[in-house]
Amino acid sequence: MKKERSKKYRLIQALRILIQTIFFLLFFYLLLRTHFPGKDYIGRVEIFFHFDPLLALTTIIASRTFFASFALAAITVVLTFILGRVACGWVCPLGSVHQGFSFLFKKSKLLRPERPKGKQTVWKYYILGFILVGTLFSLNLVGILDPLSLLYRSFVTGILPAVNYGFSAFIGILYRIHSFSLGDSLVQFFEILAINPIFLQGFFIGTLFIGIVLLNLSRERFWCRYLCPLGAFLGLISRWNILKLDINPQKCIECHLCNIHCETQANPFPVEEWKSSECIYCFTCSAICPTNAMTFPIKLKPEEIRKVDLSKRKLIFTALMGVFAVPFFRLSPSTKRASPKLIRPPGALPEEQFLKKCVKCGECMKACPTNGLQPALAEAGPEGIWTPILVSEIGHCEYYCSLCSQVCPTGAIQELAIEEKTFVVIGLAWVDKNRCIPYDLGTPCIVCEEHCPTSPKAIKLVKTEVKLPDGTIKTPLAPVIDTELCIGCGICENKCPVVDKPAIYVTSVGESRSERNQLLLDLIKEKSGPY
Repeated sequence: MKKERSKKYRLIQALRILIQTIFFLLFFYLLLRTHFPGKDYIGRVEIFFHFDPLLALTTIIASRTFFASFALAAITVVLTFILGRVACGWVCPLGSVHQGFSFLFKKSKLLRPERPKGKQTVWKYYILGFILVGTLFSLNLVGILDPLSLLYRSFVTGILPAVNYGFSAFIGILYRIHSFSLGDSLVQFFEILAINPIFLQGFFIGTLFIGIVLLNLSRERFWCRYLCPLGAFLGLISRWNILKLDINPQKCIECHLCNIHCETQANPFPVEEWKSSECIYCFTCSAICPTNAMTFPIKLKPEEIRKVDLSKRKLIFTALMGVFAVPFFRLSPSTKRASPKLIRPPGALPEEQFLKKCVKCGECMKACPTNGLQPALAEAGPEGIWTPILVSEIGHCEYYCSLCSQVCPTGAIQELAIEEKTFVVIGLAWVDKNRCIPYDLGTPCIVCEEHCPTSPKAIKLVKTEVKLPDGTIKTPLAPVIDTELCIGCGICENKCPVVDKPAIYVTSVGESRSERNQLLLDLIKEKSGPY
């Protein structure tokens, strides 16, 4: 039989790929633009997140507050309601990554499409249910699996630093072979990109992302089919769309190519089994149909659509798991006494409210000009994994910078003007006299005092008496912290010349956002809840 593939749908498919590419490049451009721009205001580089209805819903439920920027998510909801899950197939940057790798795996014969069996596509609905039940009890875990947060965090902490390291090695080779002009050009280019090169969990987060991508070796767009909670949420609100599938029975030869090559296991044939909630309108089925039997006409009249086949028992089990997960995720010593390493960015809400709003996206970490903001591991307990903390040994909080507060997409970090930010206390510095050069060796050192940015300086130099092992006595100037002036920026710790473990360090005590995490125990007021 002569093939009569639809030119119309092949053109639409090409248009979809073009639009996907444009949205991915826009997402990547905004990611790269998230760095110090040479002025105080960075712009709306986080706007992509505000179109995510799942982030909007979970943040609103968990925090019991409405963040005005999330009004843009209504656009995605309306488009999905009318046109189906077109956002997944035409816009989502993580979906584009998965489709791109699926295409490469198919072309290289590493992935052989076959007609799928089973109901694994329901997994993502149970994951969504688990997340939503948790948010009812103010446990906001959506950032771990939300596609935008996952992609952004993975690029910022794992992929880009790895690429930066690789290109740095390549530039080194260029200099060794005396290709100085090309080497200088690449150095300038990467300086403009301002990629933060060091993240404590970069290997783990980057490897996790690579593992998710490699799942496409098993099934095309594996993440989108089985795991994506945003896809599940959009699937639930897409059941009244006007784009319907139609198959001409006189042309259809029942070859099942449409089912074999369906990217999300929507089962186009037979049409009675088509799952519109799984269809992302990639139009692959119509483009490859050898007889041009498949079309997607616009029908304004609502039709009965195949429901998502979810087990009531599994739904109840998932809901109970979401309830029982709440206390387990909050098993953290920081609920009793604040962790000294839990130093949040300036403008961060009180810890309990902060965890309800933070979606672990990594925007603030990308914007930090000193690379000081790092993803937390255990400092804030399981609930706070991958939320931002300041690690002063890597980078300090720049005194005249409030970029992290400008780029937060959920308001977990309140936006601050520079004038406000310089008065926000995020911690206090302490001197370890057993390691400090003047106190221990009697040798003059004023590095921490020189770098202290506050006016008047929070680090004072006072004459001290030091007895050396040979019995001689020296009287160098040594640093003393004025706790009334210190804001905990960490530049003293970052610049301390004691190499392995700085002799001056910052802890979270005294932070402006907490009434309980203050310097003296007798100042603690009896209140419930974490710091």
